[in-house]
Amino acid sequence: MQVQVSDFGLMPSNEQAQLFTLSNDNGLVVKITNYGGVITAVEMSDKDGNVDNVVLGFDKLEDYISDEYLNSYPYFGAICGRFANRIREGKFTLDGEDFQLAVNNGPNHLHGGLVGYDRVLWKAEVIREDEEVGVELSHLSKDGDEAYPGNVLLKVRYSLNEKNELKIRYNAETDKATPINLTNHSYFNLTGCKEIVTGHYLCIESDEITPVDNNMIPIGVYSGVAGTPFDFRTNRTIGEQMDELETGYDLNYVLRGEKGEMRKVACLSEQNSGREIEVYTTQPGMQLYTGYWIPELNGKFGSYSGVALETQHYPDSPNKPEFPETVLRPGETYLQTTVYKFGVKLSEGL
Repeated sequence: MQVQVSDFGLMPSNEQAQLFTLSNDNGLVVKITNYGGVITAVEMSDKDGNVDNVVLGFDKLEDYISDEYLNSYPYFGAICGRFANRIREGKFTLDGEDFQLAVNNGPNHLHGGLVGYDRVLWKAEVIREDEEVGVELSHLSKDGDEAYPGNVLLKVRYSLNEKNELKIRYNAETDKATPINLTNHSYFNLTGCKEIVTGHYLCIESDEITPVDNNMIPIGVYSGVAGTPFDFRTNRTIGEQMDELETGYDLNYVLRGEKGEMRKVACLSEQNSGREIEVYTTQPGMQLYTGYWIPELNGKFGSYSGVALETQHYPDSPNKPEFPETVLRPGETYLQTTVYKFGVKLSEGL
């Protein structure tokens, strides 16, 4: 296993962003930049030995900071926070104090605000160990950052092993109570972006969703998936019932299993390539987003060009006491882990 470090481009501040290329002896390659903690590429073989990048991303920093990209921002591969997903009207009350965050997604706050962790140049330290290689990113999110309370020290560790597992470990501590919800926003396309993702097969270990109102905010109840287009309890294609949904899938699934327990929660596969991804996490929820709003950039991508499997806490949790707690307090440690395991099935059928 190896880690290679190279320059990725200059920030507007003239700081140098870096690219960390992780590779194992099976030929799996994962590329991560310390700008936004973005996974720019996951290069893997199909059943015939052809290698493709199976995540949506770019080869250079200037594409991630261009006006074209930022004006229709799809968060390709980035770390999202301080609170990933939506907060209703950007408002919440914590310990009797009211907070107003930026509103950057219709009437709501999304993925940490105007300058979330996705646009931060993180400090980086290379990890080389016997059983894994990787990079640990760190960042101090200061009190008042995007109007959130508390100085939060963050560490996100990406690592790759010989089992073809990309592990993402999130760690955070704070000096004031604050809501926190971190995720990675990679979009997967197992055809290597040769086709849209509606033909991918998907299975999710979930019996319920958190239904939303017209502004994409959970209404605070749980709803069973049985008999609805949201039922992925058995393996089926993403597109099988998607014509019943105007803009495809973009909602939170309540994952089976105990809080904090690492367990398998989803499997994404594509028959022609034989590629598959198994998803494991300690998180309670997963946002399934099939990318209706992905823009065409550099003559590629567009609607349904990738599917995001964002393991996280539920949207608008700071305003929903019935949802799992997302407030981190001094003396506590935020710890969550997600694993994406990449594989290829050589036989026909998945």
